[in-house]
Amino acid sequence: MDLRGSIPTVVHIDDGKSYDTDILDVLIPEAGAFYVMDRGFFDLQRLHRLAQAAAFFVIRAKTNLRFRRIYSHAVSKESGVMSDQTIVLTGKTSIARYPDQLRRVRYHHEETGKTLTFLSNNFMIPALTIADLYRSRWQIELFFKWIKQNLKIKAFYGTSENAVKTQIWIAVAVYVLIAILKKRLKLEASMHTILQISV
Repeated sequence: MDLRGSIPTVVHIDDGKSYDTDILDVLIPEAGAFYVMDRGFFDLQRLHRLAQAAAFFVIRAKTNLRFRRIYSHAVSKESGVMSDQTIVLTGKTSIARYPDQLRRVRYHHEETGKTLTFLSNNFMIPALTIADLYRSRWQIELFFKWIKQNLKIKAFYGTSENAVKTQIWIAVAVYVLIAILKKRLKLEASMHTILQISV
């Protein structure tokens, strides 16, 4: 999802038998772009490939991650940022897969009471921005929710792989057209309302 317009920039439809991380093999990284992912995409080798392509990532850290702190940056705990560290991984396999330094940010969300730990390869943006970027990942969940609620595919007109993919692509195309319409015309109405008027 491009967070500037809540429009998907990459859509990959597969048979559902693959792992979440497999999309990182299909994705062509864009230099300077931020890729914000949940823990299901945690794969150090693939994350290192993103970093080598001059792209940035923000991802939830695994709880059992073994690392050594190189440096602790000053933080304002009132912002919710508990720590901002430069680290290196220490696990034998981990360091082979991601040999470079990483940024580890711990953030306490006041409303939910949860403390989350993020990893990033970007050392320039403020630590709070890393937490905000991760929070914006919710847009992808809202996209899927919207697709399920509003573009119900009640019956497949064909059951071949091509027929099913075509119908899903049509649903995604409708979503994108509605999103573009809403943004270009600066409409206040919700995506759901616009869809009801359009159909």
